[in-house]
Amino acid sequence: MAHFSFDKVLIIGVGLIGGSLALALKRQHPQGRIVGVARSVASLERALALRVIDQAVGLDQAELAQAVGAAEIVVCAAPVAQTGPLLARIAPFLRGQTLLSDVGSTKSDAVIAARQALGSEAWRFVPAHPIAGRELSGVEAALHDLYQDRNTVLCPLPENPPAAVARIEAMWRACGAQVLTMSAAQHDAIFASVSHLPHLLAFALMEQILRAPDGEQKLALAGSGFRDFTRIAASNPQVWRDICVANQAALLSDLDAFVVLLAELRQALERGDAAALLDLFARTSAARSAWGERAPQVAPGALPAAAD
Repeated sequence: MAHFSFDKVLIIGVGLIGGSLALALKRQHPQGRIVGVARSVASLERALALRVIDQAVGLDQAELAQAVGAAEIVVCAAPVAQTGPLLARIAPFLRGQTLLSDVGSTKSDAVIAARQALGSEAWRFVPAHPIAGRELSGVEAALHDLYQDRNTVLCPLPENPPAAVARIEAMWRACGAQVLTMSAAQHDAIFASVSHLPHLLAFALMEQILRAPDGEQKLALAGSGFRDFTRIAASNPQVWRDICVANQAALLSDLDAFVVLLAELRQALERGDAAALLDLFARTSAARSAWGERAPQVAPGALPAAAD
C-alpha cells in the first residue's frame, strides 16, 4: 500500500462503501480523523459505536459548513442520484484546496452534476468508482480490506489539476486498490455490460419466479445454480434503481443486444438445433472457465479514452 497522510477526510454516507473507505484509511493512517455525514442519526451513532468514524456530523448547515471547511477531501458515498444535491449543498462551504470525489457506479451523470453544482469550482471534483462491494449494505457490512487488490477507476475532468488527481489516486492506493483511468463514457459503457446488466437480469429472474403461480414451490426446490445467479438480486433496490436510471443509454444498448441473443437462443431451441446450442454453450463455458481460473484481474494504469 502507498502511504497516505491526512488530517481530516469527510465521508458523506457511512454505509458499506463509505464505511469501508473510512476503515481502510483509519487503518493506514491512525492519526488522521474521519468525519462521517449522514441524514440518519441512528446510522451515525452506529458508525461511531463501531469506531468506523471519529466524528459524526448531520446535515445542519452550520455544523456541515464547519466540517467541510476543515476537510482536505470530501467523498460523496451516497447513492448516485444524491451526488448532485449533495455537491450543491456543500459547495458554499468549500475553502482552500479541498478536493471532492465520489464512489458511484455511474460517472457521466456525476460529471454533469458536479459541473452544475460547482460551476467554476468543478476542478475540485475527481470522479472515482471503487470496483468492490457486497450484496450486504449498511455500516455493519463495512470491511477494512474491501478495496484490497481491487480496481478503482478514476475519470478525471479536463479541469482537474494533476495534483488533485494524484491526491485522490494516492487515497485509493492507500486502501490497497489498483487505480486506472478512463473517460466517463468509456466507464459507463463497460460497467453497463459487466455490472448493471447482470443486476438487471438477476432482479428480472427473481421477478419471473415471483409472478409464477407455483413460484414458492420453485424457490423451495431451487439449488446452488439459482442461488449463484440471483445472489446480486438481494442488493439494495434503491441503489440499483438509481444506477439503472443514471446509466440509461448504455444499459439500454446492452439490454437490446441481450434481447437479440435471447431471440437467437429461442429460435435454436424451437428448431431443436442441438448443434447451435452446443456451439454457444461450449464457447462460453470455455471462456468463463478460463476467466475464472485467472488471478483477480487488475487492469493497467490507464486505458485508451473513448470519445465522449
